[in-house]
Amino acid sequence: MTVTYVIDGARVTGLDRFWDVIGEAVNGTGGYFGRNLDALADCLHGGMGTPDDGDYVFEWRDHADSARALGHEETARQLRRRLERADPSNRAALRHRLDEALAGRGPTLFEQIVEILRDDGPGAVRLV
Repeated sequence: MTVTYVIDGARVTGLDRFWDVIGEAVNGTGGYFGRNLDALADCLHGGMGTPDDGDYVFEWRDHADSARALGHEETARQLRRRLERADPSNRAALRHRLDEALAGRGPTLFEQIVEILRDDGPGAVRLV
């Protein structure tokens, strides 16, 4: 039987809040399901609350609210934070991504998260 995890997109006000919302969706109040994009991908492979057989789906309700909250502005904010502590060898690439986000171009955090949920998870994400 397929398990459905509901992401309440109306509660997503930024990336930090997204981690709380998805953690609660999968593991209940106070649940953990990653705190960065790499950890999210790792959590999708099982053992962090999702069925090991991969028989689950994410239903992202009010996803348009999340798309706005995780849009270019939030993407730029997060890239600024990463740039502050980035290894010098990664700074030019991060600076380019930041410049793109500030210009309203390039993938948003919302788009990146949906891609990770589709590519590293069971592949089923319902945006409703």
